[in-house]
Amino acid sequence: MAALLMAALLAFYLVVVGWRAVLFVQSGNPIGIVIGIALLVLPLIGVWALARELMFGVRSERLVHRLDADGGLPVEQFPVRPSGRPERSAADADFPRFQADVEAHPEDWQAWFRLGLAYDAAGDRRRARGAIRTAISLERGRQAD
Repeated sequence: MAALLMAALLAFYLVVVGWRAVLFVQSGNPIGIVIGIALLVLPLIGVWALARELMFGVRSERLVHRLDADGGLPVEQFPVRPSGRPERSAADADFPRFQADVEAHPEDWQAWFRLGLAYDAAGDRRRARGAIRTAISLERGRQAD
């Protein structure tokens, strides 16, 4: 729901900024033209980034459902902080098992996805996203075979 709201707000922003960009370009002033072009390019980068994130979310959600249906989701119950996030020390203690699974099965998307979940539980979002992106790539490569 939040992603749809963000997409709608971005669409509104694009319309407003696009109109302003056209006005700047039509001004004929060299600085206005540069500002107008920038106002056209920067929102396009935003659209690209939003589309990329939405696709990441859709693909990772699909893998969660596949992994759950196969019984492959980790069932560890870590103690949680008031925010609802797992306690990092508990997640860190279980992390080596997921890392060893990836080292033993580097072409297994399920192992990479579980590693991504372990990274996330340990608070390392950047590596979590990287591992999940690897899982998505591996899973998509297997479907193409």
